[in-house]
Amino acid sequence: MLVLSADTSLPILSVALIDDGSLIGAVAMEGKGSRNEKLLPAIDWLLAENAIDRARIDLFAVTRGPGSFTGVRIGLATIQGLALALGRPVCAMSTHEAIAWGEEGRVAIVDDAGRGELYVSVFDGAEVVAPHLASSVNEPRVIRVADFLQRDNVALRCARRALEIERRGEGERYRDVTPIYVRLAEADVKLRQKNA
Repeated sequence: MLVLSADTSLPILSVALIDDGSLIGAVAMEGKGSRNEKLLPAIDWLLAENAIDRARIDLFAVTRGPGSFTGVRIGLATIQGLALALGRPVCAMSTHEAIAWGEEGRVAIVDDAGRGELYVSVFDGAEVVAPHLASSVNEPRVIRVADFLQRDNVALRCARRALEIERRGEGERYRDVTPIYVRLAEADVKLRQKNA
């Protein structure tokens, strides 16, 4: 199964292409501020570099946050558009779930949520135990997203997790492409306050 995956929720934009779990290629680049100008060219380059036509892709995978409001939307819209045009399914998961793929035992994925808070997702194997905002972390094993980005590719983990999900026949549980935000955008907060 040929899987194309993307993560645009974090400061490092990443794209990966795997075939039955084997890495074909992966790209990671600074994505802040211009993800919309980098994502499609990165996908096109990865496919062209490996002489693979888009029509051969069996499954599209994408992270849906938490992360940058704009970044999350760009990734979801782009991957949804490609999948829709080709009549292929999308496997969407939280960015933290992608990062946790392959980690053994209980682990906390931790990212800066701003305003002195952390966004923490605790996993036991592949199952999420709890996602929440916190001011500290009391887990024995912690993966900080900023550190992870320096050594690994989020899209590659997303692709491998998506392949595992599809092979287990659980793909339908992962078709929801609703963005996951740490908190509402300031404009949404103001709108809700105005309408309350």
